[in-house]
Amino acid sequence: MSTDVNCRVTGAWLEHHDPGDRLFAKVGDIELESGELLPDVTIAYQTWGTLNQAGNNAILVNHALTGWSDVPGWWPSMVGPGLPLDTNKYFIICPNVIGGCQGSTGPASLAPDGKRWGGRFPAITIRDMVAAELALTGLLGISHYILAVGPSLGGMRSLEWAIQHPDRVNAICTIGSSAVATGDQIGAASIQIRAIKVDPNYNNGDFYEQVDGPIEGMGIARRIAHLTYRTETEMDVRFGRELQGDETGRYAVESYLDHQAEKLHKRFDANTYIVLTEAMNSHDVGRERGGVAAALAGVQIPVVVVSIDSDRLFPPRLQEEIVELVPTAEELVTVSSPFGHDGFLIDVESVGEVLRKAIVLGAARNK
Repeated sequence: MSTDVNCRVTGAWLEHHDPGDRLFAKVGDIELESGELLPDVTIAYQTWGTLNQAGNNAILVNHALTGWSDVPGWWPSMVGPGLPLDTNKYFIICPNVIGGCQGSTGPASLAPDGKRWGGRFPAITIRDMVAAELALTGLLGISHYILAVGPSLGGMRSLEWAIQHPDRVNAICTIGSSAVATGDQIGAASIQIRAIKVDPNYNNGDFYEQVDGPIEGMGIARRIAHLTYRTETEMDVRFGRELQGDETGRYAVESYLDHQAEKLHKRFDANTYIVLTEAMNSHDVGRERGGVAAALAGVQIPVVVVSIDSDRLFPPRLQEEIVELVPTAEELVTVSSPFGHDGFLIDVESVGEVLRKAIVLGAARNK
């Protein structure tokens, strides 16, 4: 596990930490969308269930921004015997994205020169993440996926799978996501990135050998982000103007946001937060494909789109756009939740039922 000093610098998985149930695959060099080469890439991943001999019973789970490969750890009641991602029938796999910080090649990893990438880590895109996932897919002998599913950042990747690799995935399910990043999302994200970079301990991203990393900056970023993940109504009803009732004199909502910031820095890396946030900002399925409408019009596999009615980060109009422009999209499924964008994490029963139906669609197309 992390030492106290390392926790004060980064929550990234480092070489001497306990990997838990994570597996690691070397997938070689990945040519990035920018033309730059990311060398000797490692993908951390976890699996549940058994891959059949034909390699065609797999389901790909794409995690969100601060998610990781341990699906039951962030998406409770979804993976297991008889659960929506049924391990009696399917082989469930969740890889940690490149640029991540829980074992896949990212800023805290060692570069070819033996030093940590830090601020030198190249810019990556959603398409680069999918390229690495495709390499892992081939390495593990998975012929194709019955379903690729993901929320938020994971939904972006699932959509790219449908556009780029329709021969490798039977169907997708995108949850609380979009076909393109909006100006509102980019604006909120840019403030979070700025908060990290102005932290005196950021040191242009090269903080791994320091006593302290940019914990305060990332904490501010997390507080801002968490407000976009939840709803104004929830914050008012749950906390209102109540004081925490301790010696700090904080409002209860301040204490709540402090708690979220504290939790994140113990398991996440500030550079990864920037790299993945910038990748989400760059998300545009229409880039060099003739625009969003043209890109989505070419999708040929079933697409299940889930919207959360109270989501203010990815408002329902963004999912409506996908349904309107994808010819193979099913009717928009709207989950009613008081929890905003985080509804996919909390209202798991409703989301689970959608997953079951999406899997049926994908399984019907199996060969």
